[in-house]
Amino acid sequence: MMNRTQPKKNTVMKRSLHHMPIAVGLVSLLALSGCGDRQGVNSQTPVDEDQLVESMPASDTAVDEVTWSIIEGEPATLDPTSSANLIIPNLCDNLLSLQPDFSVEPGLATSAEWKDDTTFIIDLRDDVTFWDGSEMTPDDVVYSLGRNRNPESQWYAAFTLVEDIETSGDHQVTVSFNEHDADFRDAISGQAGAVMSAEFGQEQGKKLGTSDGGLMCTGPYSIDEDSWTPGSDIETHANEDYWNGAPNVEELKYVFVTDPSTLSTALTEGDIDGAINVSPASRSAFEGEGAGQLLLGPSTASYSFGPTTDEGPAANPKIRQALSMSIDRDKYIDTVLNGLGEEQKTIVPPFSFNSSETAEIYQNGYDELQAPEVDIEAAKKLVEESGEDVSEPLVVAVPSGSTEFKNTAQVIQSSAGEIGLSIEINELQPSDMGAMFYEPSAREGIDFVATLGYLETPGVVGYPSLFMLPPDKGGVFNWSGYDNGEVNELMHKARTAADETEAAKAFVAAQAQFAADHLQVTLAGTYQLSYLNSDLTGLVTSAAVYSSPWAHHLGGQ
Repeated sequence: MMNRTQPKKNTVMKRSLHHMPIAVGLVSLLALSGCGDRQGVNSQTPVDEDQLVESMPASDTAVDEVTWSIIEGEPATLDPTSSANLIIPNLCDNLLSLQPDFSVEPGLATSAEWKDDTTFIIDLRDDVTFWDGSEMTPDDVVYSLGRNRNPESQWYAAFTLVEDIETSGDHQVTVSFNEHDADFRDAISGQAGAVMSAEFGQEQGKKLGTSDGGLMCTGPYSIDEDSWTPGSDIETHANEDYWNGAPNVEELKYVFVTDPSTLSTALTEGDIDGAINVSPASRSAFEGEGAGQLLLGPSTASYSFGPTTDEGPAANPKIRQALSMSIDRDKYIDTVLNGLGEEQKTIVPPFSFNSSETAEIYQNGYDELQAPEVDIEAAKKLVEESGEDVSEPLVVAVPSGSTEFKNTAQVIQSSAGEIGLSIEINELQPSDMGAMFYEPSAREGIDFVATLGYLETPGVVGYPSLFMLPPDKGGVFNWSGYDNGEVNELMHKARTAADETEAAKAFVAAQAQFAADHLQVTLAGTYQLSYLNSDLTGLVTSAAVYSSPWAHHLGGQ
């Protein structure tokens, strides 16, 4: 609960969260935040582009306490190499700073540029300290980046072309590569470039990032050994010595209300001050009378479903094409997303490249892709041409507890029935859903999985590579055995070409092929959805929330 103070800090009591029926669990719903006017938009009506705002005006008013809900649930760790959650960006700064419009500016590094095709020079600020007052050094950067060279790091793919990372000056680090990597600079504007204290990390070992081990970073908010109460909340405090200016919120407290109905009540009644990734199913509640407002912003997120097996109908591109042609996207956006989404042709959305110097090439390539259209007769013909035995139901897995995913599966099921395919829905518990992505045995008996994917940083190569490339080349989610030699070659060129125009053209050529093969059947892009108490401002409201300190400028109106 926000406690606003003006002109000085005095805590204002509100109804305690401990008296509310809070349901804590995991909802696999990942959306993006945004900003709109107080009136919002009418339910199930189109959203104009001018209603999407990347950030709210920065605050200059102090606030004692803000309570924020993390709807994805309590994280297992705050270690940037092991977890992607919305708490970490407010704790650990990155070498480069991702802006709300998805452009990249200096961060902990004053400069990070290519000296030549395979030598990348990082020049560091000389005025940055960790929360304990110790100076950030090149050794800390070498330690932090080096941890991502371990295949267990979630950012490992960004470091596969790295040959060496070493200190090269009092405030400089040099990264050497086997080949040029056009995506690396963008990658370190996200958690792949998060910097932690080497001394603290080595002392904590495997406990680093846990409730027992903690962290030592440079960000606008800090934690200590008493900050995290497992099963309850995480309290973070303003870093008064923050190199980029102390935040206005003295205490930012995270709670884990994941049930959409419970959360919408808590937000609209003012018992929780804000949340990112709120459910579009709660649109009418958020746009009614309440303590705050629904905010809409540009996003890189999209709902899609893809194959989980290299055998049977799901592995056949013609079956996926047929399913795509059977689904009415306008109806999907209207009913499943409550109007809070837009048509998206493939899994790489325009917002991911809109700040690139070669944005025009990427946009032209995107515009040339075929827009999804309903054609039942053509879809039926594709099913027949596939030669697959479709007498048995195809199983679609979705996370349990999410209205959007359950409705998504029902749309797939109903549309498939129109073209002679039978779909069975399997709602998985969080542990089983998570296991699907890393354990082949957990995917047995499942044909498709529906997900909401997003890009944390700019760049176009990394995300589709997970689905389109062979597993030994980075395609960790390529479960259907897709292996197109020309696509592989073009994607490699898109990543390694030193000339940005050449890289962009290579990606566009690859995209023209893999988009048609529907390794992920994209259903719709969704807006970044956030809810914020009307007494607050300063929130980042675009997809940049995943990689930037979105609460740095948060505070009173």
